[in-house]
Amino acid sequence: MHDTTELTEAVGHLADRLRAAPQSRLRRGAAAEGLALARELAVRAQRLEAPAAAGAEPRIMPDAGVFAVGDQLTVAGTDFAEAWRAAAGAAREDPSRQEALRAELDQVLDLVRTAASRAAL
Repeated sequence: MHDTTELTEAVGHLADRLRAAPQSRLRRGAAAEGLALARELAVRAQRLEAPAAAGAEPRIMPDAGVFAVGDQLTVAGTDFAEAWRAAAGAAREDPSRQEALRAELDQVLDLVRTAASRAAL
């Protein structure tokens, strides 16, 4: 239940591709795609870490430039994975919460795959 290996590998692969991409490709949309994904992962991590603050505005990851997006994605992906594992550990006795968390992990993995496809790296 607590395995996020597939997610962290997918995020790491996309982040590596973003770091290796030429500036022209990054500016044609790959960096924007990576940043959008990093922001989504960061927001989801915040919601997992503080579900009681669900109505509060999440902190949005800043745009640090096209050459930083791979690192930003790595940080956001790692934060999400850690928050997800903590939430999954806390839900050991709650099967419905475990199911919801598994569904969220699957959704995030789909987001990463979709972003990688759209970034066309």
